[in-house]
Amino acid sequence: MKQIIALGGGGFSMEPDNLLLDQYIVNQAKKDQPKICFIPTASGDSETYIQRFYNAFNQLDCVPSHLSLFKPPTRDLASFVLEKEIIYVGGGNTKNLMILWKEWGLDHLLKQAWENGIILSGLSAGSICWFEEGASDSYGDRLERIGGLGILAGSHCPHYDGEELRRPSYLKMIKEKELTAGIAVDDGAALHYVDQELVTCVSSRKQAGAYNVYLEGNESVEEKIATNYLGQT
Repeated sequence: MKQIIALGGGGFSMEPDNLLLDQYIVNQAKKDQPKICFIPTASGDSETYIQRFYNAFNQLDCVPSHLSLFKPPTRDLASFVLEKEIIYVGGGNTKNLMILWKEWGLDHLLKQAWENGIILSGLSAGSICWFEEGASDSYGDRLERIGGLGILAGSHCPHYDGEELRRPSYLKMIKEKELTAGIAVDDGAALHYVDQELVTCVSSRKQAGAYNVYLEGNESVEEKIATNYLGQT
């Protein structure tokens, strides 16, 4: 079973006291203490970010590790990655992430991991990267199109409710055909794909959700996706 869990935002990065989405990811491995590897490339392998990952995942029933491309743990990245059960990609600059991954061959390696049944997950840059393309602020002061690995079809926009310009910019990009139709996701919500099909949307916040966004006539249209809140109602 090939799985991808793409977070619009939230998780330990944004909600260190609310690990519902992180726990959900760990649970999907369906085994005791799955090995989960954090890839913080998009943040420039921020030491603070890495420590926050360990602070969070040491509270969960898993075995956490991380892969730094600035301080590689081994020359044999394939063996290091492919013995994990879960990959979790952090947020930051999507363009830099894609460039470094290609230089190190990590783009092909992560596709192989997915083919092997290793769960791919992440938020922001770490969610855009799984799609064909996305709306990214990697280039500076506005959102622009960026290409991803293309495992998931269409476009993607994280932080849909979390940043003021995300929603209007994504709608405009779809309307003007800068991006193909896709899925926008609020902070605190996550898309769960199995074999490239969206099977459920879950959230760590009651109001967080996701939307299919597509062109109808000459206008962008939003269609809300049913979302399952992971907390107590």
